Amino acid sequence: MEPFSVLTGVAAPLPMINVDTDMIIPKQFLKTIKRTGLGKHLFEEMRYTADGQEIYGFVLNKPAYRKASILVSGENFGCGSSREHAPWALLDFGIRCVIAPSFADIFYNNCFKNGILPIKLPKEQVDLLLDDASRGANAVVTIDLEKQEITGPDGGRIPFEVDPFRKHCLLNGLDDIGLTMQQAATIDAYEGAQRGSQPWMWG
Repeated sequence: MEPFSVLTGVAAPLPMINVDTDMIIPKQFLKTIKRTGLGKHLFEEMRYTADGQEIYGFVLNKPAYRKASILVSGENFGCGSSREHAPWALLDFGIRCVIAPSFADIFYNNCFKNGILPIKLPKEQVDLLLDDASRGANAVVTIDLEKQEITGPDGGRIPFEVDPFRKHCLLNGLDDIGLTMQQAATIDAYEGAQRGSQPWMWG
């Protein structure tokens, strides 16, 4: 997993509440177990017409936001089914941070496991960031995870909270596998002892 330290990028405004995981990545794209290739289908039914033409009015189709790396949205982001493909699609598109007043629990947890930083802020502060994000190509925001601080286009700073363990994992690029591999020496020592005391278990 790629570490997350400081992210500077364009923030795209999506002022919608209850953005569910089927909106983020529709069910027909859940057949794959690969984490790549889903970005082109992110918000598929809002980005494209039935015959595959781009819907210009959707924010991620606008030139200023095609390479957005931050998404600012409304309450209860990521609700609906527990599909991990939702953060996969966001990450594959290039979104590494989602800011909202609240998130669905499973989606929130899945973000951290996939290198995305979900930030919860009071609605008043999210509204300010939505206004900042509406500036198009000038909507450049910096997220400093170490300092736990958001810097807006005008230099205004907003602090945010994050669980210390999750912060540690993001800063060091540690997913569940990475955390396990940190204990590789202990695991190897245990298996070596088991091979000596119970060799029949090892063929």
